[in-house]
Amino acid sequence: MADIPVLEPAAAEAPSPGKGKWLTIVIAVVLVAAGASAGAWLGPFLTHSSSTPKKAKAEKIEPVVKGPALYAALDPPFVVNFEAEQLVRFLQVTVQVMSREQPTLDLLKANDPVVRNDLLLLFGGQKYSVISTSEGKEKLRAQALEVVRKVIAGAGGKPESVEQVYFTSFVMQ
Repeated sequence: MADIPVLEPAAAEAPSPGKGKWLTIVIAVVLVAAGASAGAWLGPFLTHSSSTPKKAKAEKIEPVVKGPALYAALDPPFVVNFEAEQLVRFLQVTVQVMSREQPTLDLLKANDPVVRNDLLLLFGGQKYSVISTSEGKEKLRAQALEVVRKVIAGAGGKPESVEQVYFTSFVMQ
């Protein structure tokens, strides 16, 4: 038999340690960049939104149409006395209540004695030095609004339907 030459396998060149690290880093960077771009592109499709544009069109919020302002005068004007620096002073206040619902104003008129009593107590407990300033008058007006709303709520009405209390006359002596 003829001698068949035996070929020895050629020694495979082993990559140098530096080339292997660089190759791993480059592959990792490419995979991270591919994942980030895929996430950015698919993000809008994968997020769950509670309202889609189609639903938003179907759920149009219509603006609340408010009726005209209605006013009720609390006549006669309130007259109270209070002490200021050991002097007796007088306060006369004319009050109007604003609402946009006639039933609220009807309930206000039906409870006029309670409203007048509570406002008289409020006005009589004031200090001259406080209500002689604009800030003091505005604070008193806000307190009067709360008093009226409390009476309306106690009578079974909607306190939020009383929108404002206005002082149309405010005289101190």
